[in-house]
Amino acid sequence: MSGLRKRILVIEDDPGLRFTISDALEECGYEVTTADSGTAASEKLATGTFDVVVTDLKLPGKSGMEVLREAKTLVPPPAVITMTGYGSIESAIEAMKLGAEDYLTKPFPMEELTLLLSRILRVRFLEEENRELRRRIESRSRFEELLGKSKAMREVFEHISAVAETDATVLILGESGTGKELVARALHRRGKRREGPFVAVNCSAIPENLFEAEMFGYEKGAFTGADRRRTGRIEQADGGTLFLDEVAEMPPAAQVKLLRVLEERSITRIGGGESVRVDIRLLSATNRDDLKGMIAAGEFREDLYYRLNVFAIRMPPLRDRIEDIPLLVGHFLETLGCPYRVSEEAMALLLDYRYPGNVRELWNVIERTSILCRGGAIEPEHLPPELAARGSDSSGKLPSAERIVPLKEAVRRYEREYIEQALKAAGGSRCRAAALLGIGRKALWERMKGG
Repeated sequence: MSGLRKRILVIEDDPGLRFTISDALEECGYEVTTADSGTAASEKLATGTFDVVVTDLKLPGKSGMEVLREAKTLVPPPAVITMTGYGSIESAIEAMKLGAEDYLTKPFPMEELTLLLSRILRVRFLEEENRELRRRIESRSRFEELLGKSKAMREVFEHISAVAETDATVLILGESGTGKELVARALHRRGKRREGPFVAVNCSAIPENLFEAEMFGYEKGAFTGADRRRTGRIEQADGGTLFLDEVAEMPPAAQVKLLRVLEERSITRIGGGESVRVDIRLLSATNRDDLKGMIAAGEFREDLYYRLNVFAIRMPPLRDRIEDIPLLVGHFLETLGCPYRVSEEAMALLLDYRYPGNVRELWNVIERTSILCRGGAIEPEHLPPELAARGSDSSGKLPSAERIVPLKEAVRRYEREYIEQALKAAGGSRCRAAALLGIGRKALWERMKGG
């Protein structure tokens, strides 16, 4: 545990017992502060930071239960141990429901209190180490807002690094929900134009008759209702990055004008007579894999395609990087502020599902699950019904047999990898790794042998 002395607040109205507890804890090396009432304890909590609060439940002024509630609103909240007489066990149990770590029944030997304190502080230390372990694992697998340690995602990260500092146009390919806009934002933040604007346009969301006005802007009086000059999205991106999402849905007339912008680096607003110089980097994305088929059908200009596709980055679907799922799940739970773990059975279901909606669908699954789960572990019953149909895609077809491994094997792979991470964080100590994982040394040994 940390070398800093742990701070304990002892709240007891009996002066003799208060002194006895304080003296015993100071002998153990703790820094002890005392209070003789609930009101005095509130003042101490408001002005100081404590690792553990040891409080009687029956106090003058505020009750110990009120002190417990106040303590649990602090950030970070201290652990709370309650003390009670034999006739008030029900109150102690109620305090446990409100978040107290444990309780002691008076009279009790001081060794019982010191052992309880040592255990609580040790558990808290291991919990913080475990959180730090997760943070370190995630940081090594994070690229801007993108997460992944799979081979496919490492390749994406390498491509972003290679092209970010250039002005090359980039075409980002991939299914809906894979995170194409995150790639575009990473390219912008790592590029020379990071101080400039990032303007994102969803081409499929703009009606065709409004597309030109939205992109190029217009002068006052250009058409009925144009009561003022409006700057278009291309001009708004001057000095920065313009990201065209779903670029394959761009109307044919706009494709011609965009090609001219890329060639001449200037635009003309609707109703205007002069050219306006623009300095932009263009990034685009599409979920269409048949762009060349669209070219053959006359739906997309071939010359524009080659201007957009100077450098291509393909985002893999989630089903092709299932090893990233535990990392993503942990990150989503942390983002949602959910301190829950995922049971082996639930993780097996998450690993086996096909995710037609990709990472966006996984986020939705975890957000829904976090609402249904009331604490402890996320179990299969908390997951959406469609995850029970493991391995089926949105069309109901089963995936190819060579991609499926037995459920036990999928769980074993994930477990083995997580144990290896814990061992690295523990410096190779199996005893410490077992504590981090919340299992016994023998259980860890058996699982390692089974791996």
